[in-house]
Amino acid sequence: MKKIGLYIHIPFCIKKCNYCDFNSYSNLDSIKEEYVKCLIKEMQYYNALLDDTRVETIYIGGGTPTCLNEDLLAVIMDNCVKFFKLRDDCEISVEANPGTLSQKKLKTLKDKGVNRLSIGLQSWNDDELKILGRIHTREQFIENLLLARQEGFNNINVDLMFSLPGQDLDVWLTTLDNIIKLGVEHVSCYGLKIEEGTPFYDDYINKRFSLPEEEVDREMYHAAIHLLQYNGYHHYEISNFAKPGFECRHNYIYWKAEEYIGLGAGAHSYWNSKRYCNTSYPQQYIDKISKGILPVEEEAFINDKEKMSEFMFLGLRLMEGINRREFEQRFQLELESVFGNSLKKMQNLGLIERKGDKYKLTSRGIDLSNIVFAEFV
Repeated sequence: MKKIGLYIHIPFCIKKCNYCDFNSYSNLDSIKEEYVKCLIKEMQYYNALLDDTRVETIYIGGGTPTCLNEDLLAVIMDNCVKFFKLRDDCEISVEANPGTLSQKKLKTLKDKGVNRLSIGLQSWNDDELKILGRIHTREQFIENLLLARQEGFNNINVDLMFSLPGQDLDVWLTTLDNIIKLGVEHVSCYGLKIEEGTPFYDDYINKRFSLPEEEVDREMYHAAIHLLQYNGYHHYEISNFAKPGFECRHNYIYWKAEEYIGLGAGAHSYWNSKRYCNTSYPQQYIDKISKGILPVEEEAFINDKEKMSEFMFLGLRLMEGINRREFEQRFQLELESVFGNSLKKMQNLGLIERKGDKYKLTSRGIDLSNIVFAEFV
């Protein structure tokens, strides 16, 4: 039986953050119910196609999935169970923002099989949250986290951002210290990226704020690695840390270049040697599904050369690196016969090291990972 991951995109937000360039929209409450109905129709389409396929993980992301009410969330989960063959211990994750979780909503999620929450805190500092345009405060995050614990959630990720405008190392360490004290099972740490088309981009271009120097950015990142590892978190991917046994299984599917299906507006899929995505705009997605038209907007066949390239630059994000035996098993070729020159070049630069059958980033290679990834594209 084939195995895949399932991603479900909920493009709604209460308010779009100042830095966000994700496919998300505010003020679309009137179409939420119709959108979920169309999600169910898309599930129904894949039902027959995935008859011999087992779903290993489900990830409901956004946007802010938890700005849907509990009834709509329940409908999504009920139909996942109805239309797909789920692994008995399927990892089912839902993204949430503080301020959008109630006890009733959390109970519904738990009762419907959700066993992992990913909460977007970003910062412990309320002033930084305001700058980012977040809708919540630190206290709301704490309240929601405690509610989640009361409802039995024992696998919780918290998203954090560093290199924020005006941020220094001490403020970042305060965020990390407090998250560690709360004992969450997983922490994701991302450096702020200024994306074109966002309010942050305009403010940055017009010099309304400045970002920490690159040296400070690296200090923050390395401080996170040191502090989280010291407190028992396994640094298993460039930006991700987990207590043993709580690594995100869904994200491993992406990093291992394995197959997944994406449902909803703007969702991407990799299946049967094709990468494709749905139309981004929620109303267009609804219109197409309602007319019985697949909402696919772009698709590309991935040849063996591209598959091998993706195996390398995605797999090297993992701290364990890539396994040459796994490469050989998947592609029936020796790794060095395809990428020998690139591997040697990166080793000579001190960016990659070989340990047994594995090639992995060095500490310097992690900081210069984009150079490494570009080598294999």
